[in-house]
Amino acid sequence: MRNLKITMAYDGSNFLGWQQQKIGRTVEGEILKALQFMHNQPLGLHAAGRTDTGVHASGQVINFVSNLDGIPLQRYARAFNSFLPLDIRAKYVEEKPESFHARYHARERSYKYYILSSELHQPHYRFYCHRVVHKPSLTALNRLARAFVGTHDFSTFSSPSEQNPNPERTVYNASFAIEGPFLVFHVVAQSFLWRMVRSMVGSLLTFEQESISIEELKAKINAKDRTQAGPTAPATGLYLHQVRYKDEHLVY
Repeated sequence: MRNLKITMAYDGSNFLGWQQQKIGRTVEGEILKALQFMHNQPLGLHAAGRTDTGVHASGQVINFVSNLDGIPLQRYARAFNSFLPLDIRAKYVEEKPESFHARYHARERSYKYYILSSELHQPHYRFYCHRVVHKPSLTALNRLARAFVGTHDFSTFSSPSEQNPNPERTVYNASFAIEGPFLVFHVVAQSFLWRMVRSMVGSLLTFEQESISIEELKAKINAKDRTQAGPTAPATGLYLHQVRYKDEHLVY
């Protein structure tokens, strides 16, 4: 019996999010089907986080206990992928102690959000980024994003339907950079509230256009009031980028 930690990537375009449901195609559902075919029995699994409908992942982490000791670790990803649909891939496989849990042992989670500034609607990007017509100021966005770093009550930037008893989160990094044709928001925290990253992105893009100051943004954070935030950015630009565990490092 091996407790396997697997780093996964998936295209979230054709999934109703991560979590298995009675009706509809989900990432977790497809992975569980693949594991059952592979092991000839149903298995349970744990994931570092749950992504919403349309959200992608390049570094989701799962773990499960496998009794297939005949597959060498270095070949396990290839064998697993042969049972998975093409919009889900296993990237790296590691054997972990029996106690390892992909969700509860995660120290940091890293998300990226891709924005394309273009007057032209480019169809090959439509499911993988958020298009804006104006060209945001990288300097202004990074100045505002610094307000998110630190420990705050992020009620202003969570879904209004979520009633989380502990809305305080610690953000370690929040910054924008250019990657090819995209403006990319990179944010790192131990965990996030539901739709927090998308709310942060939509708000920052709005606040940059309105030229609000960092002091005004801090006041909005301290207000703990969802009406103080901007619109929630669409799911298409969001990617679960990396998950860090003990003695591992994230690339900021």
